[in-house]
Amino acid sequence: TYLTLDRATRTLSGGEAQRITLSNALGAALVDATYVLDEPSIGLHARDLDKLLALLVRLRDLGNTVVMVEHDLEAMRIADYMVELGPGAGEHGGHLVFAGPMSDVAQSPLTGQYIVGARTIPLPASRRTLGKKWIELRGAEAHNVHGADVRIPVAALTVVTGVSGSGKSTLVHDILFHAIERRLHGEHSAKEHLGETVGTFTSLSGDEFFDDVVLVDQSPIGRSPRSNPVTYVKAYDEVRQLFAQVPLAKTRGYGPGHFSFNVAGGRCEQCEGAGANEVEMVFMADVFVPCDACGGKRFKPEVLEVRVKGRNIADVLELTVDEAIKFFPREDKLAQALWHVQQVGLGYLRLGQPATTLSGGEAQRLKIARELAVTAKGAARKLYVLDEPTTGLHLEDIRRLATVFDRLLDQGHTLLLIEHNLDVIKLADWIVDMGPDGGDGGGRVVAMGRPEEITKVEASHTGRWLRTVLPNA
Repeated sequence: TYLTLDRATRTLSGGEAQRITLSNALGAALVDATYVLDEPSIGLHARDLDKLLALLVRLRDLGNTVVMVEHDLEAMRIADYMVELGPGAGEHGGHLVFAGPMSDVAQSPLTGQYIVGARTIPLPASRRTLGKKWIELRGAEAHNVHGADVRIPVAALTVVTGVSGSGKSTLVHDILFHAIERRLHGEHSAKEHLGETVGTFTSLSGDEFFDDVVLVDQSPIGRSPRSNPVTYVKAYDEVRQLFAQVPLAKTRGYGPGHFSFNVAGGRCEQCEGAGANEVEMVFMADVFVPCDACGGKRFKPEVLEVRVKGRNIADVLELTVDEAIKFFPREDKLAQALWHVQQVGLGYLRLGQPATTLSGGEAQRLKIARELAVTAKGAARKLYVLDEPTTGLHLEDIRRLATVFDRLLDQGHTLLLIEHNLDVIKLADWIVDMGPDGGDGGGRVVAMGRPEEITKVEASHTGRWLRTVLPNA
């Protein structure tokens, strides 16, 4: 209801666009139709999700079939029938591990255990002590946010919450992130993206506690097949060094550069090491087809004759992260970089998997893995800003991600999350709740404090739903 009639569709979030499509479907009053939804809960506060689920039930009751891919517990609970794939991810998945009515969901090996409450994301034994160091932003202004004052503790986990359209992204990304980035890197920071809204404020303090601010979003890590996980986490240099040390490589005068697909030497020159050629489609999106010369292997035949433990460089790029860690047991630097990828739940990715095949959630977790690898080497203090990091994640993945957050916090960094997922919100050391509603009815700070304190604020929609996951609230 907060959207204006002249709002451009390109400014809508994915969740908003999806709900407009659903509204059209209800208005059409179709029967015997099949609706397929891919994670309709994305970007929705628990209050808004409740309304959306009511719409889906109405579609079903009109005589339609509704099929949805979903991770949210509340969304799953309204289902009549559940199909679960697994048991793992990547090559360890793809099997039907459960299919049946929700009355039998306790038989599901993983998802069902969360639904019936046998497995949960545990609350922290105690919340972190909030010290004297705080970020203080006053008079924040942009879009529907007017004169907001916010305090965020340093070296703690802060979650910004609120219903859809309440001003969370405006406050965190358009105002706070850009403000601190400019303070740390100058007015004309190369990091600042042209065309983005940059909000205003009357005062800001606390930026002196950081050496850098990092936005970890779900944008792609690369836009061509040339980008992949092993290069992104800076592990490929170690792989190339290993191949260059093989006796056959030394005999032929091959250096590490011959095993790079980014420079001329050992790579296939027809595809320039990409393994695929881009075909321009006049009226459709361009497509990539495997290279005819190398068959997608990226390298010249003579380079592929060099092997480490029976595998050539193309074979190694086909290994998953889990397999690579076992394949290179004595390579500590390589294993350390890959271990961070494994810790964020991406052990199933192949080292050379094209970035174009990664989901937004996978790209975001890869960015976190690279940050973990970097922070392990240095003492720089960073503010990490994450926009809905649980998007596309199963509860088991969220459980693992929570431990990754703990590691970053234990290293002295600060985390600032925009999030709707109650299982993450309940883990927060501090909450900034925006609202109370969306659009012109939002943009204000409804409540700030510990999760238990937010549950006592009657004006907070988040607080009302948070009571359902905090036992003593």
